[in-house]
Amino acid sequence: MPQRIVVLGAGYTGAIAAGRLAKRLYREDVAITLVNAEPDFVERVRMHQLAVGQDLKPRPLSEMFAGTGVELKLAKVTGVDVDRRTVDVMDGNGAEELAYDTLVYALGSGWNAQGVPGTAEHAHEIASRPGALRLRERLGRLEAGQTVTVVGGGLTGLEAATEIAEARPDLDVALAARGDLGDWLSPKGRGHLRKVFDKLGITVHEHAAVTGVEADRVTTADGKAIPAAVTVWTTGFAVHPIAKATALEVTGAGQIVVDGTMRSVSHPDVYAVGDAAYAMGPGDKPLRMACATGGPAAWQAADAIAARLTGGELPNVPIRYFQQCISLGRKEGVIQFVTADDRAVRAALTGQLAAVFKELVCKSAAWVVANPTLGMPTRRRRVARERATAGSAVKAPA
Repeated sequence: MPQRIVVLGAGYTGAIAAGRLAKRLYREDVAITLVNAEPDFVERVRMHQLAVGQDLKPRPLSEMFAGTGVELKLAKVTGVDVDRRTVDVMDGNGAEELAYDTLVYALGSGWNAQGVPGTAEHAHEIASRPGALRLRERLGRLEAGQTVTVVGGGLTGLEAATEIAEARPDLDVALAARGDLGDWLSPKGRGHLRKVFDKLGITVHEHAAVTGVEADRVTTADGKAIPAAVTVWTTGFAVHPIAKATALEVTGAGQIVVDGTMRSVSHPDVYAVGDAAYAMGPGDKPLRMACATGGPAAWQAADAIAARLTGGELPNVPIRYFQQCISLGRKEGVIQFVTADDRAVRAALTGQLAAVFKELVCKSAAWVVANPTLGMPTRRRRVARERATAGSAVKAPA
């Protein structure tokens, strides 16, 4: 019987992992099933573009994985039983149970309301395509002079605020940040960020911790009211809740605790990649939720699974960071170069060249997903029959 590998989620990390496994293992030896609720791949890093009316290239998963040997199952994951090694899914035909020998958990994350009153009722999110499309429709109904307030001064907030301000210069765009604007960037990066915000006419509210959201305003911890005909909430991500309901060892936030090969520390036949995984990086710091983390984690997990199934050498490539890429509309950007553990250094690329760099990064990431078995040498190995699961081989490196 072929080894049953089930991959949950076809975002960047899940799709990359499934494609790389198909590239590493002989089709006759494995049955790779990729489960996803939507029929096409969503470029999550472009949701701010979708929200302002830009159309994204459709990428049907059925076309992407045609001929790879990966079976695509369009269904919603409703539960995982890691002791019985089964996954419960729901599709148009009803409920179904999938059995696995190895599970790759890549269900990712969604927006995080942080428990702030009024957020769920009045704020918009761009962590998903439905959320971005709802914001797109709402922005389209705004009249000139109305205020859009983006809450959150991280990468998503910066990109959302500048994209909206560039696309709709007739609106009054504001950003509310807990600290200083771009306070984690280098002086050069911060300086360019302020220059772009000033040029786009974005009002910045610094040291403004939002504690409440209403239909026409947000309120801060010091009692200040900031007008907001539309509130866009970008204060971080919350992982999919299914893992927390299992017997897997997870963090308080629900991320699956994994070792250096992205394998669960409690259940060796389960691997977690992307935002769902809690892994340690350089400097003994947790890797952050980001595309820059997810891609390398997916490669690591797929190569580790293939190695354990075939008796090959386990990968031991530490995941590290090189830069943070920030688009500031379509014409401006900041590429902040960082240390291995993600701390800003003095060097930064800014302006139009940075915007081009960021666009190339986004296109490259989409190309890797859309061409799952291309882009690297074919090095398939036969599955060793005595290996029942990918968790039965030698111990992974920490």
